[in-house]
Amino acid sequence: MSDPHAGFIIASYALTGLVVGGLVLRAVVEHRALRRALEQLEARGVRRRSARQEAVR
Repeated sequence: MSDPHAGFIIASYALTGLVVGGLVLRAVVEHRALRRALEQLEARGVRRRSARQEAVR
């Protein structure tokens, strides 16, 4: 016997999976872009504040 709400439940899980997957993908893409930007800044001689604080300690 099939649940009359099975279609709604499956669609809800599928949509939730797509949204979560999209958020994970966006985070990965943004992380890579920020890492590239940081590498470019460091190549130009700009250093992180945290790196300067560690050198002072």
